[in-house]
Amino acid sequence: MTNLHDLLTEDAIRLDVEASTWQEAIGAAGALLEATGVADGRYTQAMIDSVVEHGPYIVLTPGFAFAHARPSDAVHRTGLSYVRLAQPVEFGHKANDPVTLVVALAALDSTTHRQAMAELAKVLANPARKAELDAAASPGEVLAVLTGGAAASGSPTASASDPEENPRAAEPAASSGRAKNKVLTVCGNGLGTSLFLKNTLEQVLDRWRWAPFITVEATDTISARGKAKEADFILTSGEIARALGDVGVPVRVIENFTSTTEIDAALRELYDI
Repeated sequence: MTNLHDLLTEDAIRLDVEASTWQEAIGAAGALLEATGVADGRYTQAMIDSVVEHGPYIVLTPGFAFAHARPSDAVHRTGLSYVRLAQPVEFGHKANDPVTLVVALAALDSTTHRQAMAELAKVLANPARKAELDAAASPGEVLAVLTGGAAASGSPTASASDPEENPRAAEPAASSGRAKNKVLTVCGNGLGTSLFLKNTLEQVLDRWRWAPFITVEATDTISARGKAKEADFILTSGEIARALGDVGVPVRVIENFTSTTEIDAALRELYDI
């Protein structure tokens, strides 16, 4: 499984980058993918086009945007870039704007980078590690925080961290009837933002001791429409929820994709706990 240190190098990290628009911010991250041989200019444009098409669903947590597009021949190898902006930029997200950090992913497929995404999500969800990233003075310091903090746990204030308040290890039942024991996390392309949400959801399920009962699948909007009736419900962003429309199962909007507290509350309601 590919880890963060396999996909991100110091020459793909830039700090205090000037950008006046979200397009320029994504362009800066894309330029690093191009400079390091990960992808070409067509992929940078595809990342921008994805936001134009789907909206600012890539703004996953306050201040953080995860730029990406579908695998294509514009991608030469799987890799990441990291851009910390000199000044915050508005992406148009009602809850998580403005953005100060843009990480871009170019992937050859939908599977090899999953471990790296899980590591990145855990670092960003940890307040101490996030503060270290914000204070880092060089690409080397950023890389050290990311790779050294990959095993750090999520926010200690999450309600799911108290085992006495968690559901016991028993087969769940959806609020609408018998559970199908499957949850879909959905984004526009099925390989980036949905993986962040999948990782956080699985953290909550582990703490609840429900992981043996529930399958979590990260997927894209097109596939989600066909798979929706196999699931108890869908977790996604507001922009993707509007694009999905009525798919026959509950669709719950999550604002902060690394918040175990928010997802814990959503699960309690959806499973009528």
